[in-house]
Amino acid sequence: METWEPPDLVLRRTALAEGWSDDEPDRRLRRGELTRLRPGAYVPPEIARDAGRRHRRLVTATLAALRRPAVVSHQSAAVLHGLLLWGVPLGRVHVTRNPPATAEVGRALHCHVSRLRDDEVVLVDGVRVTSVVRTVLDLARTLPFEPSVVTLDAALFRRRLDPLDLTEAVAELGRVPGARAAGRAARFADGRSESVGESRSRVLLHGLGLSPSSLQLRVTDAAGSSLGRVDFAWEDERVIGEFDGRVKYGRLLRPGEEPGDAVFDEKLREDALRDQELGVVRWVWRELTPQVLGPRVHRALERGRRRRA
Repeated sequence: METWEPPDLVLRRTALAEGWSDDEPDRRLRRGELTRLRPGAYVPPEIARDAGRRHRRLVTATLAALRRPAVVSHQSAAVLHGLLLWGVPLGRVHVTRNPPATAEVGRALHCHVSRLRDDEVVLVDGVRVTSVVRTVLDLARTLPFEPSVVTLDAALFRRRLDPLDLTEAVAELGRVPGARAAGRAARFADGRSESVGESRSRVLLHGLGLSPSSLQLRVTDAAGSSLGRVDFAWEDERVIGEFDGRVKYGRLLRPGEEPGDAVFDEKLREDALRDQELGVVRWVWRELTPQVLGPRVHRALERGRRRRA
């Protein structure tokens, strides 16, 4: 199967044809100049340290070794499309073939067998890949709920996925394996979640029976002046929630500002929100657990109900 070989990918057969000696790849491995992707395929160490770039090269190397054509699918298709993944293993290349092919799982390749319509296959850099909507639904059929929601949320937020197309594609799944799981994740997905942390928070809060009533709610003061948007809101209890990740404070930076400036500005904003008699609950990555987040939000909601009474 012919594939384009990026210059930082070394395939043994190509290297030998270009004049490398038989033991040169091994010598470069020992010197730390190359890292083995799979038998007969190598990349520089800096490529191997980046999960996305490494997997892209692994896809190219694996396709070059295939004897029969296949369409790149599942998490491998997500990487080629540039979709956000969280908690998804990237050790194998995933491809799909139409029946009557045979499904197989090897050390570097996972071959799925499923019928692909013509409109479900697109070209990405000359490689046949499942479309974005087919890719996210394949992931939602085969992955746990949380990483499925992370990818779906991000695809909707970044406008890589149209909500109507997603709804139609779910309806067309029929009774294929994993269709119910995919439907559940697709119905829960929300493009208003702006980060992995927000998506994971939403999944956790839902599982605890503490789902917010609104996302990205714009809050104003008594004079109608905007105090900004908040990640989560429980409007009846007048409680707002904020997930604080390092990336978030990077987004808040204005030209010439330091991270400390953004943190200080965020504190002033929180003070202004509390002046509106709003309860504020915040959490960070390490607090995304039922044992920490559940009681914290529950206490904030109880205080809100008492204030309202």
